[in-house]
Amino acid sequence: MNKKAIWAIIGLMSAAVIGVVWLQMDLIRTAIKVNEEEFDKNVYSALSEVAASLVYEQRRQAFRMWGNGFVTNYMERGEEMGPLPEHASGLSLPLRTSGKDMLDQLLKELAGVCTCKNCLSDPSNPYRQLLTFYTQSMPALPLEERINPRHLYTLLSQELANKGIDTEFNYGVYSRAKKSFVVFNDHYVVEDAQPKEVLPGYRTIFNSRYRVHLFPEEMPSPGLLMIHFPSRGSFLWRSLWLNFLGSMLFTSIILFSFGYTIYVIFRQKKLSEMKTDFINNMTHEFKTPIATISLAVDSINSPLVASDEDKVRRFAGIIQQENQRMNNQVEKVLQMALLDRKDFSLKYTSVDLHELIRQAAENITLQVEKKEGQVQLDLQAAQPMVEADLTHVSNILNNLLDNANKYSPEQPEITISTRDRGKGVEVAVKDQGIGMSKEARKQIFDKFYRVPTGNLHDVKGFGLGLSYVKAMMIAHKGYIEVKSEPGKGSMFILFFPHRQEP
Repeated sequence: MNKKAIWAIIGLMSAAVIGVVWLQMDLIRTAIKVNEEEFDKNVYSALSEVAASLVYEQRRQAFRMWGNGFVTNYMERGEEMGPLPEHASGLSLPLRTSGKDMLDQLLKELAGVCTCKNCLSDPSNPYRQLLTFYTQSMPALPLEERINPRHLYTLLSQELANKGIDTEFNYGVYSRAKKSFVVFNDHYVVEDAQPKEVLPGYRTIFNSRYRVHLFPEEMPSPGLLMIHFPSRGSFLWRSLWLNFLGSMLFTSIILFSFGYTIYVIFRQKKLSEMKTDFINNMTHEFKTPIATISLAVDSINSPLVASDEDKVRRFAGIIQQENQRMNNQVEKVLQMALLDRKDFSLKYTSVDLHELIRQAAENITLQVEKKEGQVQLDLQAAQPMVEADLTHVSNILNNLLDNANKYSPEQPEITISTRDRGKGVEVAVKDQGIGMSKEARKQIFDKFYRVPTGNLHDVKGFGLGLSYVKAMMIAHKGYIEVKSEPGKGSMFILFFPHRQEP
């Protein structure tokens, strides 16, 4: 798959993910808005119910007062007292009615009477007549004397609970006449006892949008009932938390899956490129010895060479050398196949690291000297004996030295050092070669990965060596580290434990 197709897929997936996230956020915003509207509706409804309850209770109180006073006496004496005052003449109350019966009758008479502004403007409205009779017969009471704070709190609590609102609230009764609160939460406000700004929450309640007129039939209304909810936001979110967390969880899963998919796509593409590079390198590595063997065989078959025993031995040696070279390359591939399947076993023996290092250094010295370089040993470990697999440890050292030589284009300077480190031995292989970038250091232990060499085109290999080295160090319960900077060379640090703990 080419890059354009990959980026097109990523673009489509990104658009889809962004769309899903946006829809989730929009649904949450819509749910919050619906909750706010429902909350506001229920609050206003509860406040209206409380205001209506206060009006109803005032009526009952007035009726009781009338029933115990003038109206009751009038009803008991019948026509002897003459007709009701003209303000109440619209009420068809029966004569000689007891106070309780009269109250019930009054409530019944007024049950269907409209008390809207237009109807109250009609002089024949029975409720207006009775209200006018009451207000003219009795002095108007101050707002604070018409409301009991404790009772008001009970009414508010009940009505809010009936609407499903069970969060804390603060309330106040504002008097238009005094231009201040006369009731604040569950107590009266003593006039001039403290400035209104000093009252805790005064401004919050005063600026609240939740308010209704008290006793609206008394135009203008004598005051306002205001309420504020300190935990309104938490209450609105209470029913949405599970949905919100669920949305965030599934959105996170989608984002993670999307990111992981992109990662896998690019990694697979990179792996595919490295495998292609590996096949090309392997073809080149096999093509050269095969061509050399073919030429050597043709030469041996030549009559001129066949009769010369020295030349036959020379060409036979070339064939053997190139054949060994191919066998080594095949062995590397087979080793990595075994490592991938974890189908290998280590034969632990007592290994002298110093001895193996000397042998590996001797093997690489001939190649290094051809480039006018040198290999130096700094073996300081007092206890070089470790429990390890001789063959694999030898391969590890040979791989690192081979890399140090290949990536040192001119006059290689290779140093191998050892030192005691805790319960094991630390081996360092250092060169003065081309070095590696930070990005390359992160990938050098990946299978098939090869460090870019710029203009250096004679560096051969499959990209399997360091992958094999790391796998073997882990199998030996050790570790490998790398320190490198571009142009300053590299240093590989190995740690071999003295003992292989079960």
